[in-house]
Amino acid sequence: METRRDERISQLIQALKRSDKLHLKEAAALLGVSEMTIRRDLNSHSGPVVLLGGYVVLEPRSASHYLLSDQKTRLVDEKRQAARHAAKLLKAHQMAFFDCGTTTPWIIDAIDDELPFTGVCYSLNTFLSLQEKPLCRAILCGGEFHASNAIFKPLSPQDTLSHLCPDIAFYSAAGVHLQHGATCFNLDELPVKHWALANAQRHVLVVDHSKFGKVRPARMGELSRFNVIASDRRPDDELTALAKQHGITLLYSK
Repeated sequence: METRRDERISQLIQALKRSDKLHLKEAAALLGVSEMTIRRDLNSHSGPVVLLGGYVVLEPRSASHYLLSDQKTRLVDEKRQAARHAAKLLKAHQMAFFDCGTTTPWIIDAIDDELPFTGVCYSLNTFLSLQEKPLCRAILCGGEFHASNAIFKPLSPQDTLSHLCPDIAFYSAAGVHLQHGATCFNLDELPVKHWALANAQRHVLVVDHSKFGKVRPARMGELSRFNVIASDRRPDDELTALAKQHGITLLYSK
């Protein structure tokens, strides 16, 4: 039988699907209990949720690459703002591709529960978010599972993806640069990202402002490949000029 402690742990796991970490005070407020209760729960629980430096996080062996490599604030509010702009672009009955990463679940969260759509994904956290949308038909593309970033890498080009042509694709990136374009950390993600860039009808890059000017190891493509860039802040003048030159729509909060 599930105890109240087990219920609280389950709620924390659900919350951590949206963000890599929660401050202890936030976790206590979310569950309506004291911080001491959260501490006791986690101290007497073997995982997968642990307390690390005042934050509630997934145990490192089950967490994403980004949590392991970045212990700084996750800019959750900024990601949420960018995601809200992107979510408004999805129309009823469209097929949408959703990338991996920590920003993507916020896009899904911002989609109206009354909107019917098909969601195509290849990462576990994105799939779990799509499951929560009552009118979403979720398609998870299979393959080899990579625990570091929770993605499924297709074993063959003839897998599920080869049969799909999404109306719109939402991409995450760890770097947005004038010369080097959109980049990410993991080479394993590139086959699916490149598939989406070749097959979707409309391309939306969704990033918080901290990604501007950064270059990461795995190159997704030129910025001119994207129709829209959604962020929480206006890009600098150079990136704004490039967007105007290539007809890229910029969506931002300020």
